[in-house]
Amino acid sequence: MKNWKRIAATAISGCFVLALILTSVQAFAESVASEEEKSGAIVVVNDFCTKVADGQLPATDPLLLAGGTDLAEGEPATGPATEIQSAYDDGDHVNLNLNYSRLGIANKVDNYLNVRKKPSKKGRIIGKMTKNAGCHIYKVKKGWAKIVSGKVTGYVKSSYLTMDEEAEKLASEVGRDCVEILTDSLNVRALPSTTAPVYSVVDEGEEFEIKKENVDREFLEKIIKKEKISDESIERAGGMDYLLEHMDEFICIYVDDDYAFVSKEYVKEQFSLKRATKVKNLSRGDGTNEQQSIVNYAMQFLGNPYVWGGTSLTHGCDCSGFVMSLYAHFGKGLPHSSAAQAGCTRSVSHPMPGDLFFYGSGHVGHVAMYIGGGQVIHASNHRDGIKISNAYYRHPLKIGRVF
Repeated sequence: MKNWKRIAATAISGCFVLALILTSVQAFAESVASEEEKSGAIVVVNDFCTKVADGQLPATDPLLLAGGTDLAEGEPATGPATEIQSAYDDGDHVNLNLNYSRLGIANKVDNYLNVRKKPSKKGRIIGKMTKNAGCHIYKVKKGWAKIVSGKVTGYVKSSYLTMDEEAEKLASEVGRDCVEILTDSLNVRALPSTTAPVYSVVDEGEEFEIKKENVDREFLEKIIKKEKISDESIERAGGMDYLLEHMDEFICIYVDDDYAFVSKEYVKEQFSLKRATKVKNLSRGDGTNEQQSIVNYAMQFLGNPYVWGGTSLTHGCDCSGFVMSLYAHFGKGLPHSSAAQAGCTRSVSHPMPGDLFFYGSGHVGHVAMYIGGGQVIHASNHRDGIKISNAYYRHPLKIGRVF
């Protein structure tokens, strides 16, 4: 993993561009929880990243020779594979200053940077990059940078970006060791065993930061003690001897402010930067005026810090403190506990903006607020702070309505 940090930052930008070429080949996956790997675009993208990092990019790669297009304006991508191959320097460094492989990092902001449809302050906001999120820069003109980050293509004020060689150096500092889920609805386990209790179910394409890549006996015993895992659960997972024998087949990851285990077989380990998140304007009829107002109010705190037990929307809050403080602003009293909040909201099957999504392993342990468009905003953990996620990045135990 440490070896990636030395060279992976130099490959990040090229992966953004190739991801655009591969967008059209995303495969449909089954909708049931499983632990079977699916093939698809993300596998190809990450194989490409590995080849770049290892200095093994083939000049005859058909995907690269095919070129690509700028999704926003339809301009042809520049340079065939032979040009990319010629960008190598000293065998393990990729020149990122080419116009199709140019890294930008949104670090000159307090919390987030708006991505707009057009290069103007009047342009509609289509995405948000939280601090230290990365992007590929197509071009910079009149103070605006045309970028792509994750699934968002648009324009940002270039003055808020660190670019080029400075960005390459910064990437190694602000990036993180992550896993990306390669299978639809992957079971995340409480212990390193495929028969251990399911902690949660996560979706294909979601990215989670690594807590510990190489699990050892000392770490495993601390987890068992800290989480008060019962002897019955350990036996269900195969017993302590079995766990010790197979623990190197799993990675421990953070899930919000907790951690659990995923099989190495169904994830891709990578050194990664945060990416922009799409945002959608609420349509007429998407909830009451009060529901729309609370969503608009919540969005201004995106990128603010996570503090366990906190209730301050600006200086730090945890997941239930975030929701409690949002509703308090609109005169609605909620307890400071995600489980208690689940208990005092009525269940609904079709979410509306302002509804609460409750997640956990058997019992509620995390809460987020629905903002429409299949997304939630929540105080996730001290690494990401207040962020936007796919509403089903974990399977919710309950969807509750306050209003």
